[in-house]
Amino acid sequence: MTFLQVLWTYGVIILEFIVELYIFLVLFLRKLERRNGFVLRVSLLSIAYAAIGLPVAWFYAAFGNTVWGRISVYIVLFGIATVFAYLCFDESYVTVLFCCSMAYASQNLVYKLFLIFWTFGEVFDLYEGWGEHFDLFYRLTYYVFYAACYTAVWFAFIRGVTTRVQTHAIDRKMLAVTVIVLAVTVILCSFEDVYFAQLSVWRENRFDNPIYYVLRQTGNIFSAVCCIVILLFASKTIVEHSLQREVDYLKHVVRQGKLQYEISKDTIDLINIKCHDIKYKLEAMSAADGVSKKAMDDLRESISIYDSKIKTGNRLLDVLLTEKSLFCEQNKIALSCMTDGEKLGFMESGDLYCLFGNLIDNALEAVRAIEKQERRVINLTVKEKGGIVLVQEENYFDGEIKFEDGLPLTTKNDRNYHGFGMRSLRMIVKKYGGELTANVTDDIFRLNIILPIPQGDITAE
Repeated sequence: MTFLQVLWTYGVIILEFIVELYIFLVLFLRKLERRNGFVLRVSLLSIAYAAIGLPVAWFYAAFGNTVWGRISVYIVLFGIATVFAYLCFDESYVTVLFCCSMAYASQNLVYKLFLIFWTFGEVFDLYEGWGEHFDLFYRLTYYVFYAACYTAVWFAFIRGVTTRVQTHAIDRKMLAVTVIVLAVTVILCSFEDVYFAQLSVWRENRFDNPIYYVLRQTGNIFSAVCCIVILLFASKTIVEHSLQREVDYLKHVVRQGKLQYEISKDTIDLINIKCHDIKYKLEAMSAADGVSKKAMDDLRESISIYDSKIKTGNRLLDVLLTEKSLFCEQNKIALSCMTDGEKLGFMESGDLYCLFGNLIDNALEAVRAIEKQERRVINLTVKEKGGIVLVQEENYFDGEIKFEDGLPLTTKNDRNYHGFGMRSLRMIVKKYGGELTANVTDDIFRLNIILPIPQGDITAE
């Protein structure tokens, strides 16, 4: 074994595997929390990973024609990749191991799909005309095929999972099953690659005996199916766990909304009582000529905002909108309400408070960022028409609003813990058989909700 043989093994086999695995590692790990000095860590560890590939290439050149040697090489490369990924990302080792396992399963899937494709071509002598340019055409075919497969795997398995990969969503039993199935697949692949290479004639994966083609393709298909099962099983489990967590959180928000209503109701009632007491005392002082008329008018104006009540015909909405109007007054925001709260009597109090509380809070967050006073406006309308309640909210905004699945994305940096407000709105609306839509026209955001009134709650006009 010469140094040139080791270099050839390093460049064509080891480094190529590292690059392929690296691409999937980037795709699976990209949304995880990064450690301090992330760029420096990645740079140094990438160089170290490439350097470790040289002794691994020597080992492969010496023992890669044996099953145990082949298995050892890929286990070592996978283990090093997992440790290095853990050093770059501030996540639990369980999370990092899961992502690395998914990356390895994806790489192995693409590799097996290429072998299925290539072996099929060998059966029908599709490559006989390549002649002296065989290596060039092989490489071009290889890279084009891999690029197509990487894209397909991204859309099929990775895109919907990466934003949901967190420790709370990873079941340890799922992780154990994934690692075990992946290990069995790698062992079988090593057996196939070693022994079918010995059965090949002229070049690898070309056989004189048709039965060898059948056996080789059977092994390739089995390995590809195992990888697909791993990816499907893991991705579906992750999404289901994440969705269940969101539902549990949204239910908690609704329960908290009901509790918050009780607190707000008591607070507003207490404020109104105190305001009335102050008014009577002011009248008494004014009658006794103890305070000047101008000072008295200033005092009355100061407390008038606390004595204002919004009447909607629904006690809960009265409390909520009064509370929000006080906030708007203090922050120089115009809140216009034309609400027929009586038509929302069919909704549970927790749902109603959560729905309108989130709706207005989202609007307040948007208009508070606006500098121009005349654009700090929120319009809320609730009306009934033909047995349907129409809820419409409009507000100005600055900047850009991006939508995903029909809902505006949160503008906060940490989307794992924010963005539940709009989803809670949709969940509540769906609960009552309604529809929620949102759109943007110029610099105006509009939210429209349609809620069918239960038949028993519709009164004759």
